[in-house]
Amino acid sequence: MKILIKLGGTLLDGAESRGAVARQLAEAFSANRTTVVVHGGGKQMTQFLTERNVESRFVDGLRVTTDEVLDAVLKVFAGSVNHQLVASLVAEGVPAVGLTGVDAWLCEAEPLRAELGHVGKPVRSNPGVLETLNAGGYLPVVACVGGDRQGRIYNVNADQMAVSCASGFRADRLFFLTDVDGVKGADGAVIPTLTLAESQKLIADGVATGGMQAKLNAAGDALTGGVGEVVIAPGSAPEIVARLMGGEAVGTRFVRG
Repeated sequence: MKILIKLGGTLLDGAESRGAVARQLAEAFSANRTTVVVHGGGKQMTQFLTERNVESRFVDGLRVTTDEVLDAVLKVFAGSVNHQLVASLVAEGVPAVGLTGVDAWLCEAEPLRAELGHVGKPVRSNPGVLETLNAGGYLPVVACVGGDRQGRIYNVNADQMAVSCASGFRADRLFFLTDVDGVKGADGAVIPTLTLAESQKLIADGVATGGMQAKLNAAGDALTGGVGEVVIAPGSAPEIVARLMGGEAVGTRFVRG
């Protein structure tokens, strides 16, 4: 079974939470060798820019990426965040390999909108490097940076990166580990199962906005892209990875209809 696990940046903010996630991923990889990890790191990026007196500007929830910000994207996402996670996994005995969407055309992207600068939209994923690493016994750990065949580099939303990789990889299951309990309805209760139509109604009714709206759209794109199952679940819940892999109903599961 092919599994892709997308980690929200908050799970990687500190050494303790990063170590806890690494232990769970180590168990998951031991049980299922065809596993891939994709991660973000937005808070670390904001902190890095703030320390250098660089303003963080957002349009529709996406970080405007100037030349200066793109340099920071490489230093933070592809650099410190990626390698700290890889090091934590190595410490757990996992042969993890850090990479980005630039590597081997893993995530080919194109400019999303001119006003966003170097923000990219994934247009295709070439999963060969993921399959080769898995076949060799390695765990790929992918930072949310994409590229094109002309050598340009793009800042890619981590959820979109996860969907692109999962679709190209033909993942059976895609888990979004987030800082929320799942998708909540108008009454504030977590919805255990959502169809594509129901998720779009939550957006249309203004119940799901901002980051959750983006995750609903990402989940829909994954299902239409051929991913078998998508779950949005609380990343801080005890033993969440093992519970999801075991089929426990945690968070919100998406179905086509």
